[in-house]
Amino acid sequence: MHEESLGTVIRDYLTGEELEETSYEEFRQALARLFVEERGYPKASLAAKCGVCFPIDGQDYTRMVDLVASGPDGAPLMLVIFCSGEPGTYVREALAAARLYTPPAPLTLVTDTRSAVLAATATGETLGSGMRAVPFWDDLATLAATHPVEALPPDRAERERRILYAYSEMLSGGCCQGACRPKARG
Repeated sequence: MHEESLGTVIRDYLTGEELEETSYEEFRQALARLFVEERGYPKASLAAKCGVCFPIDGQDYTRMVDLVASGPDGAPLMLVIFCSGEPGTYVREALAAARLYTPPAPLTLVTDTRSAVLAATATGETLGSGMRAVPFWDDLATLAATHPVEALPPDRAERERRILYAYSEMLSGGCCQGACRPKARG
């Protein structure tokens, strides 16, 4: 996802803190509002701009994801990625991110705020499409428990890292030359 600064500051819906407005921040804020106001998620269950961090070719790499919905125990239940195109085209990238998240999130949601694809992280099975696929808070824990996911063995984790890196950096031409994520530490 390519984000650019718009040179203004806005108030974050989830935290109330001021943050830099970017070309995609309004969509991230709209998603947070949808989850809270229409799907019943407690604000405290949602975290924005979370990093999926891993080494690639001797360098630390971070792929930011838009939202992570966690249960009362703090365990991630669903990873959410906003996309600026057809959600189905971003599912494989999002699955890799959810599988590499620590601990892995059982559910993966990709949305452009007009449509969505919900998938089981472990299998990649599509569980729903369209905005009706966005789970309600009251159903999320049960749905996540129905689709458990385990941490990947090292060889599979390495393949998922390569997939995520390729989708995020190689195929998209890189994201903002790093402007929307923390700088890699070498």
